Amino acid sequence: MFFTYVWRELRRRKRQALLTSLGLALGVALVVIVSAVTAGVGDAQQDVLKSLYGVGTDVTVTKSVEMQQSMRGQFRMSTDDVEKVGDQFVRDTVIATPGAGTFLEERVTEISRMDDVAASVGGLLLTNARVSGDYEWLEQSEQLEQSGGGFGQGPPPEGEAGAGQGAGMPPIEITTYSMAGVDVSDVELGPLGSVEVVDGRLFEPGEEADYVAVVSGSYAKQEELAVGDALTVGENEYEVIGTVASQAGGEGVNVYLPLVRAQKLVDSEGKVNQIYVRAGSAESIPAVEARIAELLPAATVTSAEDLAEQVSGSLGNASSLADRLGTWLAIAVLAAAFLVAGLLTMAGVSRRTTEFGTLKAIGWRSRRIVGQVMGESLLQGVIGAVLGVGLGVLGAVLVAQLSPDLQASVSTGPEIQEGGMVGRMAGELLDTTQTVSIEMTAPVGLELVLLAVGLALAGAVFAGVLGGWRAARLRPAEALRRVE
Repeated sequence: MFFTYVWRELRRRKRQALLTSLGLALGVALVVIVSAVTAGVGDAQQDVLKSLYGVGTDVTVTKSVEMQQSMRGQFRMSTDDVEKVGDQFVRDTVIATPGAGTFLEERVTEISRMDDVAASVGGLLLTNARVSGDYEWLEQSEQLEQSGGGFGQGPPPEGEAGAGQGAGMPPIEITTYSMAGVDVSDVELGPLGSVEVVDGRLFEPGEEADYVAVVSGSYAKQEELAVGDALTVGENEYEVIGTVASQAGGEGVNVYLPLVRAQKLVDSEGKVNQIYVRAGSAESIPAVEARIAELLPAATVTSAEDLAEQVSGSLGNASSLADRLGTWLAIAVLAAAFLVAGLLTMAGVSRRTTEFGTLKAIGWRSRRIVGQVMGESLLQGVIGAVLGVGLGVLGAVLVAQLSPDLQASVSTGPEIQEGGMVGRMAGELLDTTQTVSIEMTAPVGLELVLLAVGLALAGAVFAGVLGGWRAARLRPAEALRRVE
């Protein structure tokens, strides 16, 4: 009889019941949408970090050093060390990232033995720079340097300023691609941990010194490379054993080599410029950072959380908006929905003074009347929960479908302050700003649905408590005074 009475009363007051349920539904729907978008932005940020820094890499260790004048030697060219192709010159140079200091591999072993460290590996980031330009200009520059002038100050040939160059700029072109030396004993930790194999395979233990390479899908397409082809790096040919794609759609590294091979390319045997660390647990990451900083005081120790703060672009803006404005907006609307539901319920109780007073006069106790009001309110909460979850899921789907792809940019290179041609070439070479485009998602999981239902029922309980309190205070005499 209780449920029959509850349902009958709600049907008799359809408008009030519908308004109360819709108020709760709108508040719950907004919470679902904001929570789904926040989760989607968080997933996107994690995907970006995985793409740029590696899956499973809880802590990354690097060291910055000042670029010395000796760096000029890496860019100085002469007619003896370039290849002449027609009236052009071409020179390929592989260098370890300037401005990035190195660690002895013994440091990697020391870190792996620390408490709360599950594993650590070293890596070596390299850049292959191809410099091409007018051979006559290079001859003039070399002659000018031999006569006491500065290298790179020779004028361009008459009538030419260099493609894309302004006045005074050398007629040269620089194209680069990035490389990474990978510890083949644990490819899941470090740069290759964030990729998906498109064709072929990754490195296997035992290939530490083999002439094998893994290339990104975009670079393979650009250079028309396939598994089994030969890739020339330096003076040696490497067999392409696999092509990979970044999970987040970023460019990432173009060519991956075994660490030993990468070290030999730049005469850095036994040295690395990146250390990737996997902590034993998420809770132990701060302690691991502190221990590494104590061991290597000159190093920069960063966690995934630190790296997230360096992400800029629309992804960073969306993350800030979701964390600040979105959350507070959802809370405000939900509080307003609770208040409206409570006020409507109390107003409804006031209009039913005659009904409740009469029920008390015929023997109903206050707790039975309070239970009646609570039952009606809870049923409205269930209706609000169903509507709210439906609207929230629909809103989340629309946000995911209509939102543009998020862009994330991260600069990982040092600033170039050196002037002249060397500074311009170094700046071109070290332009390591990586941009990742990732699709916006707004996932709605079971936990979020349960949260939405719980919030709707909580709002119904709140409204029921207010209405029950008002109903419990009614007296039969009030009902009799209102009877005409």
